[in-house]
Amino acid sequence: MAEPPRRPRALLLAGLAAAYLAAFGSLYVQIPGLYGRDGILPARRVLRLSGKGLWEQLRDFPTLLWLGPSLGLDTELGMELLCLLGVLCSFGALLLEPLRDSLVFALLWVLYLSLYQVGQVFLYFQWDSLLLEAGFLAVLVAPLRLLSWGSPAWRPHDSVTFWLARWLLFRLMFASGVVKLTSRCPTWWGLTALTYHYETQCIPTPAAWFAHQLPVWFQKLSVVGTYVIEVAVPVLFFAPIRRLRLFAFYSQVLLQVLIILTGNYNFFNMLTIVLASSLLDEEHVGRWTGRSKRRNTGSWPPSLGSFLSTLLELSTYSLLLYWSIQYFGLEISWEQRLLESKVAFTYHEFTTWLRAVTLPLVGLAFLSLSWEILAAMYRCACVRGCFWKLWATLQWAVFATAAMGVFAISLVPFTYMEHESNAKLWPGIHQAFGAVQRFQLVNSYGLFRRMTGVGGRPEVVLEGSYDGQSWTEIEFMYKPGNVSRAPPVVAPHQPRLDWQMWFAALAHHSSSPWFSSFVHRLLQGQEDVIRLVQVDESQYPFSARPPVYLRAQLYKYWFTSSAEGSHLWWRRQWVQEFFPTVSLGDPTLENLLNQYGLKQDKTLARRPSAAVLPRVLQSLRRLCRPVPGPTILWSLYLVAATVCLLRALRRRRRGGAPPTRHKGPRRGDPADRGGTEKNGHVRRREPQERGESQGCGDGHGDGRSDSRGDGRGDGRHGTKRKK
Repeated sequence: MAEPPRRPRALLLAGLAAAYLAAFGSLYVQIPGLYGRDGILPARRVLRLSGKGLWEQLRDFPTLLWLGPSLGLDTELGMELLCLLGVLCSFGALLLEPLRDSLVFALLWVLYLSLYQVGQVFLYFQWDSLLLEAGFLAVLVAPLRLLSWGSPAWRPHDSVTFWLARWLLFRLMFASGVVKLTSRCPTWWGLTALTYHYETQCIPTPAAWFAHQLPVWFQKLSVVGTYVIEVAVPVLFFAPIRRLRLFAFYSQVLLQVLIILTGNYNFFNMLTIVLASSLLDEEHVGRWTGRSKRRNTGSWPPSLGSFLSTLLELSTYSLLLYWSIQYFGLEISWEQRLLESKVAFTYHEFTTWLRAVTLPLVGLAFLSLSWEILAAMYRCACVRGCFWKLWATLQWAVFATAAMGVFAISLVPFTYMEHESNAKLWPGIHQAFGAVQRFQLVNSYGLFRRMTGVGGRPEVVLEGSYDGQSWTEIEFMYKPGNVSRAPPVVAPHQPRLDWQMWFAALAHHSSSPWFSSFVHRLLQGQEDVIRLVQVDESQYPFSARPPVYLRAQLYKYWFTSSAEGSHLWWRRQWVQEFFPTVSLGDPTLENLLNQYGLKQDKTLARRPSAAVLPRVLQSLRRLCRPVPGPTILWSLYLVAATVCLLRALRRRRRGGAPPTRHKGPRRGDPADRGGTEKNGHVRRREPQERGESQGCGDGHGDGRSDSRGDGRGDGRHGTKRKK
């Protein structure tokens, strides 16, 4: 039986805490401008009292913000409180392993879901849904220590819930690859998507400019690699051979790292890498940390099982290479010294293939999950003691049922990409999915479905004026504007206004109703909204007094070419007017605000100034107001990294002393075991409990637990020392 993946689970939970920290911290600095009383889309418009009881309101619209009035908080301060609690809990979970608890992750999930419910268009991104789904899985994966001190490090059923993270990663990656082809986007089918992607993505990085200069044949080959990693490689997530799963892991990490280098996608890529840790095993992570327990296992001649495993692995790599050459027409042009590629299949052939493999892939995943459930049942049977065996079996039944339930309802959004397969699902699964849909437990995914900006990157440029004659451009902190300014690096912060400005430029302004409210707030000179544009007031051209007139122009932007030898990063061309010239009280603006239901609410806000909690929240807001979002997030990460580094150095200093000589216990004695049993579960012993020194680098008496996941530690040591 394979060793339980304790370290991969620890990586998953720590990484998810880091993603939560970025999500809560990034949103906190933007709440006043986005959702405040004088923000772009005030959140209080969403929470309207209907005369229903509290439980009915929570059932119909699940958010903790319904409790705000009882604490003396309006909706804006309630959102700030939820964000601060999320930052505190996620930061604690990132630093302290005991806080990576099921209850803590349940609280984080409830907090983010509460914010998501009132977030409106600024929180309707796929990574927000992905964070909620991954956060819910963490509730099932994380151990329950806070209510049960001394709880075991690993329970027999934990591998079942841990498998759900792998299934989520598969759905994310496979769907993202498939939708690129089902969308019939000419750039994806022509393998030219990346020749546009680097300059047309929302907020590129400086490295994107250099990637854009790469030759076309290399860009096309990169698209082929993207298809292989997103469509073919995810099937290896369920491979029985660990080296194939490790190959799949490093393939996913490579793709995400390249995206991180060339684009600012907040915490999304980090979260995807975190999910990819579900492909790792205990032995491989142990090699990273220098704590691998596997010794020299190579032997000659190899066993039959090892030979067949290697043969299957090589066959898999050969098939991947063959299919890549076959279906993408890879051919070396020796004259031009390049590798040519083209799609060698039709849309009809692809949809036929997709129809043929969708349900078999579901069956493959079902077999993989069933194997994990049966293996967990075997581990429960190995638990000692009738009572503890019964208790472990009861937990196994509960969590296996929960895993099967999550897997079943996830089939509905997963099969959206192939409607015939979706229609074949049992109607009860559709009903169950509809019942839990508002909780964002499972979602459909599909990133970069179509490539926008083929004829040039559309960009909205705001202009203000005092007299309606001379106009001054309003520069944003992050999105492209000034052609001589280098693209910024802002991840893991997500400037949500800048992102929505990118979406707004793709269509008429009527498709983005919030834009009229945004213009209205700038004309009013609302400071919280202005800070979304520029935190530094000196960079905002109308900091002294608001502009009298505002308008928006639509431009097309392109990266400059390295052959031009220019010091500019961008070149641009005016296209048309995006939003007409308006001023306060202008009939056009008033009609738009009334049409979209964004007319200012003149009711007075009730904020009890004598209450302690509102005053504390307002004080914290004043402290954070002049600090940009990326600075806050990276400061928190730097503190966490410093604490972890100091902790590691302290442990290493303690383990540097010469080891105490002692006679090793005989094999089979209780003291020889690397772990103990408690409540029928595997629990690691501390080195002090086993009477051994820490940090012995000579391999003698390392005393590390080598539990096999069956409730028994084999307790093997290194070479015994003679006294």
